[in-house]
Amino acid sequence: MFFQSLSIAEVKLIRPRKFGDSRGYFSEVFREKWFRKNVADVGLVQDNESLSAQIGTVRGLHFQLEPFAQGKLVRCTRGTLFDVAVDVRVGSPTYGKWVSAELSQENGAQLWVPAGFAHGFMTLKADTVISYKVTAPYSAEHDRGLKWDDPAIGVNWPKMTTYVLSEKDSSQPSLCELPVSFQYVKM
Repeated sequence: MFFQSLSIAEVKLIRPRKFGDSRGYFSEVFREKWFRKNVADVGLVQDNESLSAQIGTVRGLHFQLEPFAQGKLVRCTRGTLFDVAVDVRVGSPTYGKWVSAELSQENGAQLWVPAGFAHGFMTLKADTVISYKVTAPYSAEHDRGLKWDDPAIGVNWPKMTTYVLSEKDSSQPSLCELPVSFQYVKM
């Protein structure tokens, strides 16, 4: 496996190796010891998966508060998605900044989104499936979000004729309305 830090160093793009022949391919997509050494020394406690049927489906931007703050290791197992992480750690030099990666079944890339970041994605193909490992279980009481198209953040989302969002995601607060959720701690 290979990894690289994106323009926000804590967010990592991971590219597992694929070994293929006429039958198909094999790829080791996660190894705990390698992940802890190279990406983040955290435990991953739950696997989640969601299907988005329509192109232009937006899910996010989501995060959870402590003690259920989640780091997420995200991959696309079918289709293609535009994946985004936004720094919501107050005091961070990259507060309110975002990074993105295109994840697809074909490229096999994964995105590590640590706790303290809002995460979201937009589907670029119909019937896209996203699968992700998290560092804490879901807690409705600690679930929070951020407006996906907040101009103060300025995510350069792919242009679509229509965007498909849940009512919850359509009514999230903007960055300037967001209560302090995380404090940046310089390492």
